[in-house]
Amino acid sequence: MLADPRSTRRARARGGLSRGRIIRCACTLAGLGLGLGTRVDAGLAAGLDAGLAAGLDAGLDAGLAAGLAAGLAAGLAAGLDAGLGFGVGTAHAAGLYFSERGVRPLARGGAFTAGADDLGAIWYNPAGVYDAGPQLLFDASWLHFETSYARQALLEQRDPNTGAVVGRYRQTFDPVNGATPVIPIPTFAGSFSLRDDLVLAIGLMAPYSAIAHYPEAVGGAPAPQRYSLITLEGSAMAVVGAWVGWKPHDAWRVGFGLEVLAGKFVTTTMASGCVPEKFFCAPEQPEWDVLTELSAGPIIAPSGNLGVTWHASERLRVGAAFQLPFFVRAPAELSARLPTTPAFEAAYQEGSSATVSFELPWSARVGVEYSPVPELALELDATVEGWAMHDALSVHYDDVALRNLAGFPDPYRFPDQAIARNFDNAFSVRAGGEYGLALGEYTLDVRAGASFESSAVPPEYLSVLTVDMPKLTASAGLGLHVGKARFDAVYAHIFAVPVEVDARDARLPILAPVKGNVEDAHYVNGGSYAATGDVLGLGFTYDLR
Repeated sequence: MLADPRSTRRARARGGLSRGRIIRCACTLAGLGLGLGTRVDAGLAAGLDAGLAAGLDAGLDAGLAAGLAAGLAAGLAAGLDAGLGFGVGTAHAAGLYFSERGVRPLARGGAFTAGADDLGAIWYNPAGVYDAGPQLLFDASWLHFETSYARQALLEQRDPNTGAVVGRYRQTFDPVNGATPVIPIPTFAGSFSLRDDLVLAIGLMAPYSAIAHYPEAVGGAPAPQRYSLITLEGSAMAVVGAWVGWKPHDAWRVGFGLEVLAGKFVTTTMASGCVPEKFFCAPEQPEWDVLTELSAGPIIAPSGNLGVTWHASERLRVGAAFQLPFFVRAPAELSARLPTTPAFEAAYQEGSSATVSFELPWSARVGVEYSPVPELALELDATVEGWAMHDALSVHYDDVALRNLAGFPDPYRFPDQAIARNFDNAFSVRAGGEYGLALGEYTLDVRAGASFESSAVPPEYLSVLTVDMPKLTASAGLGLHVGKARFDAVYAHIFAVPVEVDARDARLPILAPVKGNVEDAHYVNGGSYAATGDVLGLGFTYDLR
């Protein structure tokens, strides 16, 4: 049988807990739950309180199991309603996601495909579920995301008789900033052995995505980015599932998972009610603005992942994993504040139901971990994400119409819309590791890593709805083993390469629910984009063996 070079460190880290340590660990967990904020406070804090009470009566193992199980069930119900974190999709970091996830894996730079040996494996490589064994894991992170956008637009002067362009000039708008609220992004997972060679895990997790919020007005004038996004607040998505890790041979681990993407997606933006060929309006006149909120949900989209790990020797491990795509088809509700212009004075919206559809990509990971000494693990990973399949966000309006709109049929039914995305595949490399230091009866894991990732969004389709650019991430973290428990922390900083979208190259048109006879696209995503991000996270893992 091949020995794991890290088993010595784990064995030294485990050990009995005194009554004092039990109380301190339980109080730490309770405090962590209370500190997560009002978004998940009701469900999670109740569960941890139950766990603390049970733990003092029946022992730490039973208490934590009861508490986290209750917290998982209540936190899912409360969190999806209140917004425990936004994301659409699963194990990716480009495109709609701004960072890799998980407190311990992120501290290693996201290099966790071959070295996955705790329940963070459910995201990176489900084969690692076997090495996790019976375990409980809970962590939460805050993605502090800030973006700056200085819009540029090409304005055209047309001959009112022929429609021919007789002049063009460039306009630069005042910069606008977006940021995220303080919302913890959680992981809950628990596992147990079905038999000696088979471990089953269940869990809930959300990707590290930014719920960006932008102003509706800047300096007393309408905000220049309003036609791309005002806010994503109200969105709440999570992946729930079950994963199995199997050891068919001493040197091999195989895993697979069945997953469901669940929650809702809410976007608030401006459209324009101006009809292109009319003489009495222009596309960005504020009095023709239509404030719209599209709320898609409940979203229930099944998928799965699978992985394998080869323990080539005592020092070398090789891992690979594949995530299947998600195909989202969800009912939606549209609400709109119609323009203030007299042309819409008697008009009103009839009906609100719609259907939203889009695809989220597959991803493939490979990684190699090497341990030159038992206390040290170093890993190098490469990932490809199939974002090219994410080409549009389609909205089909079932029964939405405008009534009493002067000069148009009554009712005038909203035409279907396809918001162009046209993403590209993204590639990334990640390197990181951890070193275990013996501190008397404790063990301290020191972790660090870095990654580089290409952007999934071509510049001509970049907008504040999805701010993504080439990124370099540097991270560091600690893990303190206290008996069978491990307490983790991470900090990561994301350096994003600014992107300039020439107004002549912009390809995202203003949304217009009222269509005329002439299709004359007015593009609104030109300008300068910059972004930065910081991730702060805390985690707790408990070994039930």
